[in-house]
Amino acid sequence: MNYKVITTPEELKSAVESLSKLAVVGLDTETTDLDPYLARLRLIQLASPDGVFLIDLNHFANGDMTRSEELAPLRRLLSAPRPIKIAHNAKFDAKFLKHNLGVDLVGLFDTLLASQLVSAGDIEERHGLDAIAGRYLNEAVDKSERLSNWEFELSEAQLEYAARDAAVLIPLREKLVDRIKSLGLIQCAQLEFECVMPVVDLELAGFYMDKHRWLEQLAIVEEQRGEVANELQEMLGEGVAQASLFGPPRANINLDSQQQVTEALTRLGIPLPDSTRNWKLQPLAMQYPVVAKLLEYRTMQKALTSYGKNMIEYINPKTGRLHADFRQIGAPTGRFACTNPNIQQVPHAVEYRRCFMGHPAGRQLVIADYSQIELRILAEFSGDEAFINAFKSGADLHKVTAAQVFGVSVDQVTKEQRDFAKRLNFGVVYGIGAQRFSLMTGLGQTEAENVLRKYFSTYKKLDVYLRESANRAVSDKEARTGSGRLVKFNYDPSDRQQVSMTQRNGKNAPIQGTSADILKRALRLLSDELRGTSAKIVNIIHDEIVVEVDEGESEEIAQKVESGMVAAGQEFLETVPVKVEAQIASEWTK
Repeated sequence: MNYKVITTPEELKSAVESLSKLAVVGLDTETTDLDPYLARLRLIQLASPDGVFLIDLNHFANGDMTRSEELAPLRRLLSAPRPIKIAHNAKFDAKFLKHNLGVDLVGLFDTLLASQLVSAGDIEERHGLDAIAGRYLNEAVDKSERLSNWEFELSEAQLEYAARDAAVLIPLREKLVDRIKSLGLIQCAQLEFECVMPVVDLELAGFYMDKHRWLEQLAIVEEQRGEVANELQEMLGEGVAQASLFGPPRANINLDSQQQVTEALTRLGIPLPDSTRNWKLQPLAMQYPVVAKLLEYRTMQKALTSYGKNMIEYINPKTGRLHADFRQIGAPTGRFACTNPNIQQVPHAVEYRRCFMGHPAGRQLVIADYSQIELRILAEFSGDEAFINAFKSGADLHKVTAAQVFGVSVDQVTKEQRDFAKRLNFGVVYGIGAQRFSLMTGLGQTEAENVLRKYFSTYKKLDVYLRESANRAVSDKEARTGSGRLVKFNYDPSDRQQVSMTQRNGKNAPIQGTSADILKRALRLLSDELRGTSAKIVNIIHDEIVVEVDEGESEEIAQKVESGMVAAGQEFLETVPVKVEAQIASEWTK
């Protein structure tokens, strides 16, 4: 492998001059650890077709590298739209470059995201650099040096490894570009690549969580869980044949064991569905108090196990904030996934959300979310006039639907009827059939079929669109989102359950995926719009964006966030109006 180690400002200037003339360069970094706040950026690799420049930062600016004159040529190269910078999992490299050099990577091509787009949701495919180099170039990439010590003097093996990782990206991009073009994924790839830097900024900003409030809340929930667990044991104990001589009967079962809970509920004569998953038990909760108590227990248990004291461990010792890992393509539909910790799924209850706030004092949160965005996408895609007009009129869609289903005027709709219609509207987005709707609502199968029949007689084009989407998923084994994102389906045609699942996914994937497209476009627009202000995006949850800002700027930023999110939605929805609701608060509450 032909490479040159750069250790002087003169060598760096010469390397940058030659690289600047190229159309593309491979880009990689080596760091002493994974956290940009706790680790050092050691090496920057820039590859051309003729060889690789390895910039050893041990020889440059011991102080503030964002202002170093020695590194100015490098900063200009990285922030220029050309040459295109090819990186694998560009978010990682970009975080270290932004934190250390103060530059945004411009003109990015991410081979990880490209590979994920091309695989179109195939869960069998792996997307590490070694995996995709083998798949597209039939070339082995040795990753054994990745975990070696990059702190001290670098060995020939380390330098060779670093150079190869950057060099392989150039031919890899060519293969992936061909696949992206042939699959009609250019617009979607551009959307993803332009979202990398906003995600970098989101992760670097972090979200402040008050540790003491969090521990106080956990203590309250632990006490409540103990009380609920005791009550539940007593209720389940009524099915035990012989009561205890020392008080009310107790089942003494493991409440977290699905098998033991199923057996206990069966002893009580409760007609259980084919599993005791929460959504399947929900319709029984109103009729059987023990089921309601079980669901209450599970909610508390999940809060304590998923969002317990381990959240404290994720607070960065240097920043005092949570810096979660947001994966851009966390699902085949393009939705984000979040880990370490998953702050997208913090419980909605105000007791949990109030632990997250603007910090330090004088900082506030702008909390903005899309109103019924998936239903609006469904209206747009189906072209159903009644559905579209409900949004255009500004009327309450759930009330309009309830009026149609229950045969009453809109002003006569009760809260219960509206809640029923809301479940129906959102259920349709997720492709539910009569059987699942029956389970969701507690209606009999025939009654559920009648309700759906009435619903679709009101929204006829909606019915046609959903049927066509389901049939297309089965016949073409794929679906597309608004950006052209491809979602492929693999199923056994002889397995009715798999066919049914494919039909349901065929209805839902274009809707959920377009919602993800809109959010990503909003992140890009807001990243540009908020530059130069005190505002930073600190969290995203599917249809919600949370921004932290100085109190004096909060009103202005709230308007910018709202208009930016609407503009992103309007790029995908031409007929249906896009609505965003934003509010300003000191805590992450609604």
